[in-house]
Amino acid sequence: MTQQITPTGPAIKAGPAGGAGTAGVAAAAGLGEDPLRIAGTAYASRLLVGTGKFASHELMRASLVASGADIVTIALRRVDLSRAGEGDVLDFVPAGMTLLPNTSGAVDAAEALRLARLGRAATGTALVKLEVTPDPRTLAPDPIETLRAAELMVADGFTVLPYCSADPVLARRLEEAGCATVMPLGSWIGSNRGLRTRDAIEAIVETAGVPVVVDAGLGAPSDAAEAMEIGADAVLVNTAIAISADPVTMARAFALATTAGRLGYLAGRARPGSATAAAASSPLTGFLGALADGGAGGTAGSDAVSSGTVGSGTVSSGVGGGA
Repeated sequence: MTQQITPTGPAIKAGPAGGAGTAGVAAAAGLGEDPLRIAGTAYASRLLVGTGKFASHELMRASLVASGADIVTIALRRVDLSRAGEGDVLDFVPAGMTLLPNTSGAVDAAEALRLARLGRAATGTALVKLEVTPDPRTLAPDPIETLRAAELMVADGFTVLPYCSADPVLARRLEEAGCATVMPLGSWIGSNRGLRTRDAIEAIVETAGVPVVVDAGLGAPSDAAEAMEIGADAVLVNTAIAISADPVTMARAFALATTAGRLGYLAGRARPGSATAAAASSPLTGFLGALADGGAGGTAGSDAVSSGTVGSGTVSSGVGGGA
């Protein structure tokens, strides 16, 4: 018998005045017409959040609200269907959030498919975050079993978001298999080591025809901003928020960083300059002379500038100042 679960909890408040979510921040920054689109559905927030490792369900819920996320992922192994409505983790997911069940703990394609089917029956959603991690030490995604599972799940009607290594060839194969996104790791799951796979992710972004969601290892808001700046469509964060000293504030920080990174990408980063020479942001010549020629006070002003002294200070004519 299919058991439908409807998460309960406070609605997410959009906008700076109502909460700490990204929706209001994004709107204020002009991103209201720049939603994340996955399988034809638009989401205002480009920050996805996990539900593990929080000290309590109540703290998890408060952090989810603060993040402003539209999509929240949950490990199917943590869901106790017998306790639905009695304090299970699903009961603390804020209303209005899109559940993304994941197959965390699966060691092969067959187990991942079984977990995905259980998740669909329990939650009523065909969305699934595919994870196949047979190595308990690194929790590295198995590329062969991940691709195999993706093919099986797509054929079974799932909307598949696969966690994968930062491998441009594998990302292309997963897209060709019909996955709705690709989710390359930034570094090992839960390591908080940041974007260690930047070059590979940039290569994936350049050729991907589906959203690229950087998943795993992002340990600070600046990591999320960096991922977004290089063109990732979204980021997924869990550990860095859950185990911080103040998860609610950290969730807000990641929300703001994700929006800032997206804005930086859309603005178009200035081309990096030479590694061995500077480029002044103000001209090195001409402006002191122009000031002297046009200043009131006749030759006194001109003499003061040309002699290198103004009052008791010294004008250094060979320094390019900042803006």
